[in-house]
Amino acid sequence: MNASASAAVYSESRSQFLDGLAPFERQAILGAARPRRFHANSVITNQGHPADYLFMLTRGLTRYFVMTEQGRKLLFQWLGPGDLFGGRTALSIHSPYLFSTEAVTDASVLVWERSTIRALIARYPRLLENALLTASDFVAWHLTSHIGLACHTARQRVANVLLTLARTIGKKAPGGIALHITNEELANAADVTRFTASRLISEWQRNRALVKRRGNVLLVSPEVLSSPLA
Repeated sequence: MNASASAAVYSESRSQFLDGLAPFERQAILGAARPRRFHANSVITNQGHPADYLFMLTRGLTRYFVMTEQGRKLLFQWLGPGDLFGGRTALSIHSPYLFSTEAVTDASVLVWERSTIRALIARYPRLLENALLTASDFVAWHLTSHIGLACHTARQRVANVLLTLARTIGKKAPGGIALHITNEELANAADVTRFTASRLISEWQRNRALVKRRGNVLLVSPEVLSSPLA
């Protein structure tokens, strides 16, 4: 089995979308999807376009974003292997995508057409329950983010973004947890200025809580970021 196939099998095994299904049911569902690859920075879904395809990430990283009327790009949740996006495809009413989704790195996905996934949901009702759990997780993430904007300082918001990414998409690396994020992206996600994000990153680097590299952060001591004195 090559590396790509191994990554796909691992992603499918940990996907919440397939929880509670028998091996033969998983095989039927996965067999109805087609694989696709996207280069880093490719836009995979566009907000407002018809939700015609459901995606499951098997390799790489993606994230949600929206473009405001003023042309500002707002970043939302990062997604890793096993995660779904394009969930509105499963609705009985043909709806548009709420978010755009872009590949942060080179990415591989499994794709179901709307008619296909709707038929599979009718055949395997557990899929709908699992999709609702995924939607609930996103609501919980958005609620936490909203509370952070209302109640937390800029320092706490930046720390929370880093810690959340470490838990969800971080990769173990020599010396810590590697995160693929730039200062600009971190500032956007935490709703702070780029100057503030850069200043905090520099402070935490001096405290040896992390190491900043070009386009990446190596989180060395997460507990330092959690400290109110960090």
